[in-house]
Amino acid sequence: MNLIVNGESHTFNDGFTLEQIIEKLMIKDKVMACAVNMEIVKKENWGTFVPKEDDKLELLQFVGGG
Repeated sequence: MNLIVNGESHTFNDGFTLEQIIEKLMIKDKVMACAVNMEIVKKENWGTFVPKEDDKLELLQFVGGG
């Protein structure tokens, strides 16, 4: 399955959940929010939500600064 993650094309196994995608990208500890096609997916649903081919994922992390 091809997905666009933060503007870059990535290929994942069919049926991967958001949680599995985040783990495969090795950013599990960094991601605080996720949107699929501009729709927020609640964190408690990451383990069951399966994106579709060519979906656009935005994996957001909070950055401190000033």
